[in-house]
Amino acid sequence: MFKVVNREINKIRKFETKDIVRRRIVITAKQVKLLNHPVGEATTIFNPSLLIDDKDGVKLYARIVLGYFSYASAVAELRLSIQDIYTPPINYDANLILYPGSKYDFWGVEDPRAYRFEGRAFITYSGRTVSYFNPAVRIERTLPVNAILTDDGWKKTHVFRLPKQIRQFVVSDKDAFLLKANKKVLLFHRPHLSDDSFYLAISEVSHDLLKIGNGVKNVVVNNTRTAFEPSKFEIKLGWSTPPIEVEDKYLVLLHGVDVEIQAYRVFAILLNDRGEIIAVSPFYIMEPKESYEIYGDRPYTIFPCGAQKIDDSIIVSYGAADSVIGIGEIKVDELLGILDKGRLC
Repeated sequence: MFKVVNREINKIRKFETKDIVRRRIVITAKQVKLLNHPVGEATTIFNPSLLIDDKDGVKLYARIVLGYFSYASAVAELRLSIQDIYTPPINYDANLILYPGSKYDFWGVEDPRAYRFEGRAFITYSGRTVSYFNPAVRIERTLPVNAILTDDGWKKTHVFRLPKQIRQFVVSDKDAFLLKANKKVLLFHRPHLSDDSFYLAISEVSHDLLKIGNGVKNVVVNNTRTAFEPSKFEIKLGWSTPPIEVEDKYLVLLHGVDVEIQAYRVFAILLNDRGEIIAVSPFYIMEPKESYEIYGDRPYTIFPCGAQKIDDSIIVSYGAADSVIGIGEIKVDELLGILDKGRLC
């Protein structure tokens, strides 16, 4: 369906893991008190993204579920200090900041990716559309929705869709975030099409995303291509964390799901300033190994949604087995050394 940009990557990648992520803290739903909902406590909390700065410390943006009947998700914000990553508190306060409220996210606000774009705080999430549970509708069941932090809180602004001639084949579209590279705005996303294939896609966006109007505006992406395809040992790939700028390049974490037991593992790529892939880790750098990563609502799942560089480390926030929040740490030099062994150019 989409042109494949790079076929050399799978000559480098191997079905092997050298886990370099140092686990720091785990947060469960029972430790989190919701301040702005009468239920007060989520059923489960997982798949968090994050923003870190000197003023506000760490803001975790986590997917929460209040009940299992429809598994309808929302996003809650938890605030921590940087020191809490190493000496965690016992309990956490949280506030709902994004929850179902339009036809694009009627059945859930899932898997947020938080990042800064053109100086503004953005969250791009997977919206379960109003048709999600309708058996007669098998197109656009989930779509990437964008929200911007304003003086009045988070405001949903845009939904990203493929061109009309392709939409009839789009079952869902997830794992999205934006990057401005070489004066172009790129949407990284993962369409699932009716041929039951999952595409690790990059599209171009020709729209002023900082312009905020009333309601959620449709934005049609263009020039979509597949970054690369799964290796022979994987059934699908997905984008995990928004890009981290390192030495004038961009580092991105991805997840791969293996053929045999469908476990989620993590690897990394390096982009140049034009958004082109210039290196890939030859092996996975993280896989489920702790009990809370192996056992839960979705076994054998490591699902990073957030990463940010702090001094000589990268702090990674991830969901473990769709049941808890994990935060880990990667040494920048160690990861760059691994990527250096997987150079494409």
